[in-house]
Amino acid sequence: MADPELTTLALMGLAGFVAGWIDAVVGGGGLVQLPALLLGFPGATPAQLLATNKFGSIWGTVTSAATYWRRVKPDLRTALPMAAVAYFGAIGGALLGLHIPKSAFNPIILVMLIGVGAYTLFKPALGTKTALRWDGTRHTVTAMLVGFVIGVYDGALGPGTGSFMVFALVGLMGYAFLEASAKAKIANFATNLGALTVFAPGGHVMWKVGAVMAVANLLGGYVGARTAVARGSGFVRVVFVVVVAAFTIRIGGQVLGVW
Repeated sequence: MADPELTTLALMGLAGFVAGWIDAVVGGGGLVQLPALLLGFPGATPAQLLATNKFGSIWGTVTSAATYWRRVKPDLRTALPMAAVAYFGAIGGALLGLHIPKSAFNPIILVMLIGVGAYTLFKPALGTKTALRWDGTRHTVTAMLVGFVIGVYDGALGPGTGSFMVFALVGLMGYAFLEASAKAKIANFATNLGALTVFAPGGHVMWKVGAVMAVANLLGGYVGARTAVARGSGFVRVVFVVVVAAFTIRIGGQVLGVW
């Protein structure tokens, strides 16, 4: 592809910062970043879009994961096994993603967003405090299944991965939103790395665009993680509902041809 214009790079940087902030707070930054890449580079292949999105996202994810680790101290006995299987799930998903047409992106994401948003909205007590449903081996195995399934999705498509992972940890396993976000960031770093294990050697990353988005995503991830930790689970839940609703409306409008 030809070198992108300066204006396009600036817009990608803005999208990267916003995506990094959202991703650090509740996940789902790819729902900003991937549509921005679709608009900015309509001639790019699906693999290029997915690869560049992953390269930008991983820097924000590692920054927010480190911030959460220092301030929240999530239990690594759950987070690390979940991240390990998520990495391998993302590798498998990325191999599938090389064959997914652009036209399939939005309908798949929309269905998942509606389900997640509705469940969270109609359960106001969800995620206000940690009340784990299982412990011991069953808890770890459930976390690993969550990591693997969402890892496959992240490698194949990606947008909303952080939100879906937070939702699974809160709704299925009983974590509070803040602790779920901390664990999700560690696993999300692994899924980004897994996808890049496939995409980068294949030459699919648009490096100049990816570098701009990486720096912006890193800054957004740092600011977002500090904001989430300072404000707590109640704030994270509100942002989660608002972000999911906004993306449902936006993507739903695209699918229906409203805009």
